[in-house]
Amino acid sequence: MTANTTTPATTAYHDPLARRRLIQTIFGRILIYALLLFGAALILIPFFWMVSTSLKTEDQLFVWPPKWLPDPVAFENYFDSWKQLDSIAPGLTFWRIMGNTLFITVLAMFGEMFSAAIVAYGFARFRFKGRDTIFFIMLSTMMIPATLTMVPGFLVWREFGLLNTYDPLTLPALTAWGPAYIFLLRQFFLTIPRDMDDAATVDGANTVQIFFYIMLPMVKPAFLAIGVLAFQGNWNNLQAPLIYLNTTQFFTLILSMQFFQQSLSKSAPKWHYMMAMATMMAAPILLMFFTAQRYFIEGLNVGAVKG
Repeated sequence: MTANTTTPATTAYHDPLARRRLIQTIFGRILIYALLLFGAALILIPFFWMVSTSLKTEDQLFVWPPKWLPDPVAFENYFDSWKQLDSIAPGLTFWRIMGNTLFITVLAMFGEMFSAAIVAYGFARFRFKGRDTIFFIMLSTMMIPATLTMVPGFLVWREFGLLNTYDPLTLPALTAWGPAYIFLLRQFFLTIPRDMDDAATVDGANTVQIFFYIMLPMVKPAFLAIGVLAFQGNWNNLQAPLIYLNTTQFFTLILSMQFFQQSLSKSAPKWHYMMAMATMMAAPILLMFFTAQRYFIEGLNVGAVKG
């Protein structure tokens, strides 16, 4: 007695309809992978060129055909770029710039994370008159262009006498100025059964304890996803420092790059120095994303499910 060893391949060979479906499946997968490779190339090729240029000597910058791999490799560009910047603006050293940038970015990031979490928790857990209307109005503010509030914001901080300080770059983060972050966290809070709140209340926990010890750990993926987005947004923020800071000792990394580029515009562009700075600026963002990648993707996916 011979066992029946029919496989999908043999079935497709004898059945024209199954063969057509198999061919369509294979073709669809090939097309998907081709599109993914094409999209990855669009992102990785400019990044690779940035890193490659940052390691080139000045005489390799404008050769034709362009050289993808630097020869020789000039690692000293990462040190010489900051020496060049310090010679243009004395006191604007690497450590000062990184200290300014990290201070603003980290403080604003934690301010956005916790203020957004508190507001989102209120919208998701408390019932009060006009809650949905207020939530809708808050989401509507996402459609207001940032340029519309630029001048009024500047006038307000000028009246407070806080221009050329870090306050306009950090204090607004404490006011839950990210409606998208609030929306994402609110969706996450709505997925948590209210029985968790009731059980904690029976055990004697108050609202603050429930929020910090029960709710926040349960929305960890969304909380960390917001942290990554907030870090990236503040790290790459050029507009606000450009408006509120006018002393070089207070400059952030991206503002220092802009200042360095404009200072060198009269001579031949030193792209190897600019790309070295750009690589150093992109490195923390990439490191943070890959470190929290699992939580970042989970937070965005799960937060978008609950309606």
